[in-house]
Amino acid sequence: MTTAPSRHPAPPPAPDLPPGPRVSRADHRTQVVPLTAGDGTRLTLVHVRGPAEPWRGPVLLVHGAGVRAELFRPPTPRTLVDLLLEDGWDVWLLNWRASIDLDPVPWTLCDAAVHDHPAAVEHVLAATGAAGLKAFVHCQGSTSFTMAAVAGLLPRVDTVVTNAVSLHPVVPRFSAFKIRRLAPLLEHLTPHLSPAWAYRSAGNLSKVVRRVVDLTHPECDNLVCRMVSFTYGSGHPALWSHRNLDRATHDWITGEFAEVPMTFFAQMRASIDAGHLVGVREHPELPADLGVGVPRTTARFSFLAGADNRCFLPESQVRSHAFFTRHQPDAGHTLHVLPGYGHLDVVFGRHAWRDTHPVVLEELHR
Repeated sequence: MTTAPSRHPAPPPAPDLPPGPRVSRADHRTQVVPLTAGDGTRLTLVHVRGPAEPWRGPVLLVHGAGVRAELFRPPTPRTLVDLLLEDGWDVWLLNWRASIDLDPVPWTLCDAAVHDHPAAVEHVLAATGAAGLKAFVHCQGSTSFTMAAVAGLLPRVDTVVTNAVSLHPVVPRFSAFKIRRLAPLLEHLTPHLSPAWAYRSAGNLSKVVRRVVDLTHPECDNLVCRMVSFTYGSGHPALWSHRNLDRATHDWITGEFAEVPMTFFAQMRASIDAGHLVGVREHPELPADLGVGVPRTTARFSFLAGADNRCFLPESQVRSHAFFTRHQPDAGHTLHVLPGYGHLDVVFGRHAWRDTHPVVLEELHR
């Protein structure tokens, strides 16, 4: 696997919290804003403001598959949203069609790229009066958002910080086996998979899956944590390191994962086989050569990859960085391989405020 040196080696020991005034969840002023996607699907934006008025522009945070916007506000003492508010940003969180806070639909990345992200960007720009915005996008929020950008559908987005995967999904060997061999069998039995089957049965298949996970993932006492590893990757666990999560966050994830449609897994299977994202629904707005042709965006991209990611290998972001740099050598695209981190602990690790969130802030400032 290709590796890339990180400009951010593991930091020395530090106190759990920095000194000085801080924003916390108690300081958040939250407004949930209804949003209609281009095809009529109901979405929401969560507008979060702190005790002080923002003095920087808007930043849009986009979650992954089968979670929700609250992904960015875990029960850690310091969250990415807190740091962004302290830094003066006008923070918006998008619940796109993959959100568990919305009615489940059999979505694809193409649907989100064409209908969800352009609508969200235009709403935020209209609401704030800003000329452009920046985005921090994670996992399938990242793949679909990057699809929209390279298709020229997000011309007023000037900076994208993407975590875990963007245009070139590369997965561990066992994950490839599951998505190529197991997922097609499950498509005939269920319209979706759900880590919430850990505590909420949905027919006999959910009980069988729960029993299989119980037998094959003995790594902790949180069955949702173990179901997440079965659903999304390879490892024990697959999406984070237990040493990076505090007890409150490890308990909190129990309510933060639910349905992911088999339509998504089918598209990801085709993309893994192709070596880059491919379209699976007819959307003339999207080019047929996603991840191959020249990107139709002037946005600067920063690619983050946890060195220990067992959902999407760091090679995913290495390839996407190389792709953008090859086509846009003077754009200033950057790559950060983050030691000691995996997939989601980049967002809600106990020390993410000191290890990974500063990288996000640095790239938003560039």
